[in-house]
Amino acid sequence: MQRKLIYHVGTTLDNYIAHEDGSTDGFSAFMEGEHVTEYLESLKAYDTVLMGKATYEYGYQFGVQPGQPSPTYPHMKHYIFSKTLRFDTEPDEQVKIIDKNELEFVKQLKEEEGTDIYLCGGGTFAGFLFENELIDELIIKLYPVIFGSGIRLFGKSTKAIDLSLINSKVYKTGVLLLTYKLNYK
Repeated sequence: MQRKLIYHVGTTLDNYIAHEDGSTDGFSAFMEGEHVTEYLESLKAYDTVLMGKATYEYGYQFGVQPGQPSPTYPHMKHYIFSKTLRFDTEPDEQVKIIDKNELEFVKQLKEEEGTDIYLCGGGTFAGFLFENELIDELIIKLYPVIFGSGIRLFGKSTKAIDLSLINSKVYKTGVLLLTYKLNYK
């Protein structure tokens, strides 16, 4: 059975995962609550995380050290997709940079043994995977906030597809958790 690639991400009502500069201060009012506890618990189910350079480097302000796994999910193998990211020292064995044959790598990874794969962050990288129909599920933490502009959920992708709602949950904070299957044609 093939592993699923699950894009688990927070977004605004107007489809932005961050401000234009990559900051997420508009979400700061929602950094506590049951939705955060459940999100952190859900990360235990994954053994692999994929992200782009911007997402990995964003973690530096939260304690990630260059070349090291995130302290939020150190149990996961980290694959960082970037043609330019390099570290001053040899990275931890849990961290690997993928700088070529990205599509083939993700396709092969989905065929390997293991748990479902966590796609962390988004924008350009998520749009690339979405355009190539590699994302299987979308778990959206829909925050009751509007940014007006910023980094879009799927970057510059204009691909249109139907989704099937798998699950939904409303939190006291006003955050919605929506899980969808992506129905590629």
